[in-house]
Amino acid sequence: MITIPNEKAIKIDPAFTDERGAISNILEEDICHVAIITSKKGSIRANHYHPKQIQYVYLVSGKYETVSKDMKDDNAKEETLVVEPGTLVITPPMIAHAMRFLEDSVILNLTTGHRDSKNFEEHTVKHKLI
Repeated sequence: MITIPNEKAIKIDPAFTDERGAISNILEEDICHVAIITSKKGSIRANHYHPKQIQYVYLVSGKYETVSKDMKDDNAKEETLVVEPGTLVITPPMIAHAMRFLEDSVILNLTTGHRDSKNFEEHTVKHKLI
């Protein structure tokens, strides 16, 4: 596990493996929203924070750099972490985050709250980091 004050990154190892393949248990939390997101190399996503929701991002394939900042601390500095496949990044509420994709990538995005696009401002606040 890689821990920086803002985000936590956990390398997920298979819980079970046999001749058929492997089972990796990614998350055992109450989740309201699940999305698969594809991103092209060089693209940037996020640049926002969630006031109340926890976000879990599991990198299926590719590679990206995450930049984060604690919005509760006026003196907080930005932190950067490179994320490799098979890693779960946990972003708590009030942590601004942005992703710069270093390779074509596929992520599984899971959150503790609903993500109704009609009510975007209720769960997501824009904040440019990258």
